[in-house]
Amino acid sequence: MEKLAKMDKKTLEEKLQDGKYVLFFTADWCPDCRFIKPAMPEIEAEFSQFEFITVDRDENIDLCQELMIMGIPSFVVYEDGKEKARFVNKDRKTKKEVEDFLNNI
Repeated sequence: MEKLAKMDKKTLEEKLQDGKYVLFFTADWCPDCRFIKPAMPEIEAEFSQFEFITVDRDENIDLCQELMIMGIPSFVVYEDGKEKARFVNKDRKTKKEVEDFLNNI
C-alpha cells in the first residue's frame, strides 16, 4: 500500500485525477487503526479495482482538517479526482464493516 506524502487537498485531488482510490487514514499510536491493519491486505486483494493509499493523520494533519477527517481509522473513496464516498468516524472498524462500505459504493 502506497503511503501518501504530505500534501494539501488540491494537490491530492490532482494526484487522484485518474482512477479509483481508497484513502486509509491512520496513525501509529491509534489502537483502532492497529486493529484493522492486519485485515487490510485481504481487503485490498478483494477490492483490487481500487488503489489503496495510507494517509498518516499526524503527517497530514492539515489535509485531514481540509477533508473533515475527525476520527481514525477512516476511509475515503475517490474516483477521477472527486470524493465518492466516506466511512469517517472515530469508531473501531471491523473487516466486515469496511467490506460492506466498499461493496455499497
